Amino acid sequence: MKNFFMDAKAQISVELIIVLAAVVALVLLLVSQLQQTSSEGTKVIEEKSKKIFQEIEDI
Repeated sequence: MKNFFMDAKAQISVELIIVLAAVVALVLLLVSQLQQTSSEGTKVIEEKSKKIFQEIEDI
């Protein structure tokens, strides 16, 4: 009977490790997406700023 509980604990540990690995992978994916989005946003803001300053200079 004692062996059954040890096996159950080991099974839970393996399942927990798999779930944690999936969560870590998901977090890394989200961080990567956020970095890409912020990089693209920075480029757009930079282009808009250049256009605005160019229009101000033209006045």
